[in-house]
Amino acid sequence: MDTLFVSIAVILAGGAAGLLFYRQFTLMKLVTIITTSAGCGIGLYFVLPKLLQGTTATVSYNWMHTLTLFFQLDSVSLFFLMPIFLIPPLTLVYSFHYLENREKRLRTGVNYFFFSILIASMAMVVMSANMITFLLAWELMSISSFFLVMYDYESSENRKAGYLYFIFAQGGAMLLFAAFALVHSHSGSFDFNSFAAIPEQAKLLIFILAFLGFGSKAGIFPLHIWLPKAHPAAPSHVSAIMSGVMIKMGIYGIFRMYLLLDPATPVIGQIVLVTGMVTGILGVVYALAKQDIKQLLAYSSVENIGIILIGLGIGMMGVSGQNQAMAFFGFAGAFLHVFNHSIFKSLLFMGAGSVLHKAKSKNIEELGGLMKRMPVTGRSFLVGSVAISGLPPFSGFIGEFLIYYGAFQGLTGEKLPFILTVLAIISLAVIGGMASACFTKVVGLAFLGEPRTEQADNASESGIAMGAVMSIMALSCLLIGVLPEPFVRLAFSGIQDITAVSSFNSDSFLLIVRHLSKTAMLFIAIFIAVSLFRKILYLKKEIGSGSTWGCGFTQPTVRMQYTGTSYAYEMVEFFKPFVPIKNAYTGVKKIFPGKTTWQSEVTDIAETGYQRYLTTPLLSFITKLKWIQHGHIQLYIGYIIVAIIVLLLFL
Repeated sequence: MDTLFVSIAVILAGGAAGLLFYRQFTLMKLVTIITTSAGCGIGLYFVLPKLLQGTTATVSYNWMHTLTLFFQLDSVSLFFLMPIFLIPPLTLVYSFHYLENREKRLRTGVNYFFFSILIASMAMVVMSANMITFLLAWELMSISSFFLVMYDYESSENRKAGYLYFIFAQGGAMLLFAAFALVHSHSGSFDFNSFAAIPEQAKLLIFILAFLGFGSKAGIFPLHIWLPKAHPAAPSHVSAIMSGVMIKMGIYGIFRMYLLLDPATPVIGQIVLVTGMVTGILGVVYALAKQDIKQLLAYSSVENIGIILIGLGIGMMGVSGQNQAMAFFGFAGAFLHVFNHSIFKSLLFMGAGSVLHKAKSKNIEELGGLMKRMPVTGRSFLVGSVAISGLPPFSGFIGEFLIYYGAFQGLTGEKLPFILTVLAIISLAVIGGMASACFTKVVGLAFLGEPRTEQADNASESGIAMGAVMSIMALSCLLIGVLPEPFVRLAFSGIQDITAVSSFNSDSFLLIVRHLSKTAMLFIAIFIAVSLFRKILYLKKEIGSGSTWGCGFTQPTVRMQYTGTSYAYEMVEFFKPFVPIKNAYTGVKKIFPGKTTWQSEVTDIAETGYQRYLTTPLLSFITKLKWIQHGHIQLYIGYIIVAIIVLLLFL
């Protein structure tokens, strides 16, 4: 386990280099990227064999002679360490060309410094084995990510996004403090091992508090509204690590709390499953409605958190119903989707960053034709889009297939479990279909067709480092989809220390995985053969070019292309009133009408609810208390004395 702490020390040294060498801009980036990546490499080199071997380890340190920092590794924590050490080196290499403004060299150095703290703190979160250690690491993770979001702090919108994220992060932390305080009041211990011994009637309340606290970090509905604000504000390599890895710490916390409490009630699994279904469906609908590419990807992260929660909920219901197959495949599917999502969502955010970097716009309705101008970005983004839609033969399919398989194992249940399982299967199908529509819209509007603006027309491919990283991640999505067995075994290794499923024999399912692999390879072979055959047929033929069929228009313009709103409107409208739509139409009011406009805006029902029922009343109440701040020191001292007297009365 000492190797992991060496890894964390090297990662932090890489971040410190960002501050030490900030005056030498290129040198600073090289030293930081190489050092931090080396630290992640050391961690990955340690974690992978331990995960496959099923090794566990514990270590503790005295801190300030009063508190004990306790760390423990099991299969679950080792699995979650995989994306923590795998994704950051790729995002750092990507940042070499993304952060190229020398005038912001100090800010870039600070960004790398907090980036390294974020990696180290996430690693410590999943290694923690008592409340003190966990909460310290959790707060470090939240604070460092807040400073990363605030990179472009000159913008008032970015500052608002950062403050909103900070409020949700600290609100979630308060709920975790409350949950841990309840545990301590029953057990008298800070150790995680004391959780299972508390009374059964207290476990449900503790889990709900923790579920909400961790859910605010994961982005469950309706605690998700910081995601579509923070991700567009942060630099794209930061958005990639936050969406691809950091929000999974919320998933880790939910699952770890479930394992520690070991509750007998089936209600917990039902809560997680229903939350996953609602989060997944509404997340993808809001994603479909958005035209800002980074906001769209943020809502897509909410959708994928929903998919992961569906997997965990199916697994928990399998445990409570003593259905080992259902539990095993539900948990394994959720774990594999955690790993896959960390890759393809990071790829998509990097693709969005590349588009923003060169086309200078995040609005897909101001783009178009980028596939020809940015071929590496376009093709990589296309691969990520197919993967996140859960289509074979790419990585997203195999994780969702495991969750489906687990759900079908649960159709033998009775009454409520049976109904929830059927709804879970339907929800997964709806989410997959809507995700396909969503990313068809993005690729079609942003990368195909003709450029809608001069900036899109003048766009060119991004730097070599950015293109190389996106290409590697796109190939990874294809590799996992075509050769899924090693990665499925990796997910199985991640749940091997879970008592309820540790004895399950998965050999028969691996045969199915091999058949899927052969089918995927056959599909790719046919695709390559047809492409080569077409190439041969057209080898000596002159190929002309002309305009696409214009539907009777002799002079088509780019304004005749689909807009994002027109493409998605009917699908989004189906989900009213959960997805409110505001339309503004000037109408035709004269015989010879002038300019007519039509605008459509989709508002987030959760955000609207917070503003109407929480923010506005709270601000109104606080405004009425301004008289307390009158500037008289004597009365301030009086407030303190009154507060002390009230507290003494309680004691």
